[in-house]
Amino acid sequence: MYEISMFEIKGLVRGNAYRAIAWLPLVALISFAAFAPERAHAGGLYLNDFATPSMGVAGAGAEAVAMDASTNFAFHNPAGMTRLKGNEIQIGAGLAQADAEFETTPNTPFNGGNGGDQGSFAPLMGTHGVYSVNDDLKLGMSVFSLSGAALNPDDDWAGRFTVQKIELLTLTANPNIAYRVNNWLSLGAGATITYTDIEYRLAAPPINPPVGGQGQAKIDGDDIEFGFNFGALVDLSPRTRIGAIYISEIEPEFSGDLTLNTVGPSFATSSDLTITYPQLARVGVYHELNDQWALLGTVGWENWSEFDELVLSVENGAVPIPTGWEDTYHFSGGVHYRPKEDWLLQAGITYDTSPVGRSDRSADLPIDRQIRYAVGAQYRWTERKSIGAAFQYIDAGEAGIDNPAILTGEYDTNRIFMFAVNFGYKF
Repeated sequence: MYEISMFEIKGLVRGNAYRAIAWLPLVALISFAAFAPERAHAGGLYLNDFATPSMGVAGAGAEAVAMDASTNFAFHNPAGMTRLKGNEIQIGAGLAQADAEFETTPNTPFNGGNGGDQGSFAPLMGTHGVYSVNDDLKLGMSVFSLSGAALNPDDDWAGRFTVQKIELLTLTANPNIAYRVNNWLSLGAGATITYTDIEYRLAAPPINPPVGGQGQAKIDGDDIEFGFNFGALVDLSPRTRIGAIYISEIEPEFSGDLTLNTVGPSFATSSDLTITYPQLARVGVYHELNDQWALLGTVGWENWSEFDELVLSVENGAVPIPTGWEDTYHFSGGVHYRPKEDWLLQAGITYDTSPVGRSDRSADLPIDRQIRYAVGAQYRWTERKSIGAAFQYIDAGEAGIDNPAILTGEYDTNRIFMFAVNFGYKF
């Protein structure tokens, strides 16, 4: 086994073999949460989907609704914990099915198939807890993990020099605190501690001697990263409230091994891959028209222009990998309807803009505009217990790719189905 040189690494980059490394397409397709949803949001690489009651309105107004313990989650609004009485826990579970099928154009540069269905099944589960120190001071905790292989095309497909397989495992803790400042303002804040482990595999094209023929490149790495979040909740009236959240930027640096196995010699080196998860801000509103009807909405901004390049470092240098990404914007609307006091029916829709155009998009980052359609129902079983369910259909766009050097075509099937149930209990 020999050391891989910077010349060979740069050759891979020029060939787009490392255009965007590692697990990024995974979070664009499927969320698998063992305890609670990991960064399940929309726009760019964030999703918006996890097994909480807000899934029934596609996340619309989640920053302001504050009706159960899932408000503790950083991407809902921890400030909303002050609206809860006593101690609560919220548990959710479900299943996601992603369908992603690529259709190449006749002028795509490499032969091979379309890769088959690159999506897969993944479970959705989550838990959130809130502890009341007193009426004005609340503590919360979410623990969550994300794992799965969202992209697993056939090894001989036309885009094999971009991606053959991606796997991800993360474990995150998110403690939060909230305080009611006065009768109309509550503030919340928290921290995220995330461990991530990745494995990414792709075919290695011929570069230059002594690397000849087609081999395979693989990168493994892991990291622990820290971030923070803030939230505010304003009660404009007994029937209307507005919530706002801010999530900090984090930059995981995945330290591991980069290996290249070819028809001749094999190469290996230690590597670091730095990726930026950008800051985001959202504002949500909840307004009751009367005792039966309520309207919910959210607008948001995500700073994906900070993701304009990835940095791959090896023992003897570093390679910047441009992505061409831009900021994204989030818009959602939903409705609550109570036919009876103990029943709540939900519906919502969300739209997220695309972070990248056809000329910059690659098959290992098949992110396009996203539209989510959701319905759900919640039932208050007793004064202490509640149950609910939600269904979502996600149209993930065509994710067209126009890169004549490595791949051209689009995803003629690019969608996700999600179903989840939830259970709440008050102590």
